[in-house]
Amino acid sequence: MPQTTPQIQRLQHASVPMPPDGHAAARRFYGAALGMDELPPPTTLEVDRLVWFRAGPGGHEVHCFADERLGPNSPAQHICLQVDNLAGFRAHLATHGIAVEEATAIRNRPRCMVHDPFGNLIELTQIDGDYRDGS
Repeated sequence: MPQTTPQIQRLQHASVPMPPDGHAAARRFYGAALGMDELPPPTTLEVDRLVWFRAGPGGHEVHCFADERLGPNSPAQHICLQVDNLAGFRAHLATHGIAVEEATAIRNRPRCMVHDPFGNLIELTQIDGDYRDGS
């Protein structure tokens, strides 16, 4: 019987650093401003150093972890969260006092950038079709 090559199925989570005292700020940004549900991390991990969030219904997650060495990131390093209504999200973020930065346009993928309270870059995008579609 021929053996098949294993394949990546999806991105399950992204981990972003926060300062050791960043738990409340993570909850305000990822929970209140972005509307993500908090998840309890596994009890086998150092749960007092973690705040986990559900990123939509597909089992995707964002894991915030305490990092004493928190420092500057590469300017292009980021995570991207797909949203269903980018214009609505922009308005919602404004009510939370979160500055929105414009991003280089991509066909069928309106997007913008925000920073979390720890300086991590977050891209928000709405996928309206294939970016390669020339129509």
